[in-house]
Amino acid sequence: MISKEQIAADYSQIQDEICSGLELVDGLGKFQEEVWEREGGGGGRTRVIQQGNVLEKGGVNFSAVEGKLPEPVKKVFKVDEEDFFATGVSIVIHPNHPWVPIIHMNIRYFEMSDQVRWFGGGIDLTPHYVIPEDAQFFHQYLKSVCDQFHADFYTKFKNWADDYFFINHRAETRGIGGIFYDRLTPESAGISWDEIFNFSKAVGRSFVPIYSELVNRNRIKEFSEQHKNWQYQRRSRYAEFNLVYDAGTKFGLETNGRIESILMSLPPQANWVYDYQAKEGSLEQQTLDLLKKGINWV
Repeated sequence: MISKEQIAADYSQIQDEICSGLELVDGLGKFQEEVWEREGGGGGRTRVIQQGNVLEKGGVNFSAVEGKLPEPVKKVFKVDEEDFFATGVSIVIHPNHPWVPIIHMNIRYFEMSDQVRWFGGGIDLTPHYVIPEDAQFFHQYLKSVCDQFHADFYTKFKNWADDYFFINHRAETRGIGGIFYDRLTPESAGISWDEIFNFSKAVGRSFVPIYSELVNRNRIKEFSEQHKNWQYQRRSRYAEFNLVYDAGTKFGLETNGRIESILMSLPPQANWVYDYQAKEGSLEQQTLDLLKKGINWV
């Protein structure tokens, strides 16, 4: 098994690669970096890009932290140990263009002992307007990554994402899903520790080619004020999910994480329209009709 130090080093390199790739595709925006230390152990690098050509607000965060788990987290994780180490890369990008989708990715490793450790992560897409051809490209790319490691990964992790990224109080999915996995070990994944780590890195390195393609497909499309208002409406659903359901947000807040890094996932502007009703047959209604679990995009 590769050491936790090597895992953190490789994740840090992936952060560098993704930031370079996003700056290239945007063409204007540059990441600002803040290096921070966590009281209790470890730290990280928060990198934020704002007011770019396409990327209105985005964060690519790396962290490697350690310390004592609070009692509420121990109960959630169903562990007795206190000492933990966690490292990962977390990304959320909010574009300024309503035809370019919001995207999120996370790869992470958690360790308490040789017996208690696992990998988690995933990548999912939240279009303001669902474009079927883009959804098919996105899911087919993820399937090709998963298939390199296990024939069952894509179906299993796609269904997991459908269930996880579900806004229960709205009875709709956050977007078109993607893949999501947690607590991957050789026993649960059917592959070795080294292969799970390589899978985690492959997911991380899928981000730039996927998002670059989606940005370049849609950045030149014209949009209206109606499209922008719908974008702000869809952003509000994204914010609701992250504040109510997201496990990473809860973990960060309950382990004395850095607030600015945790909440960088929130959009720069979102609107809540009272009792909004989409017009029958409209593009907005067509998108709402596709925010459901179990859609087969490949």
